Amino acid sequence: MFQAKAMIHSLKSQDTVTIVYEKNNNDVVTEYKGNRFTAIFNVFVCLYYVDDVYGKLANQHNGSSRPYSIM
Repeated sequence: MFQAKAMIHSLKSQDTVTIVYEKNNNDVVTEYKGNRFTAIFNVFVCLYYVDDVYGKLANQHNGSSRPYSIM
């Protein structure tokens, strides 16, 4: 886990988030204000994009390699 700057969908501005899981640029789990969300990494601007509107994740382990499932 590490912290990084990210564009937050609902705010339309940048803030610091915690990167919890990153398989590739399109498969990222972030933590922002106590909740976990899906995100992507844009390699052209070197910035994570957090979907806190539609990408909220349930905090449960379902036995898969990905630690969180979409609600």
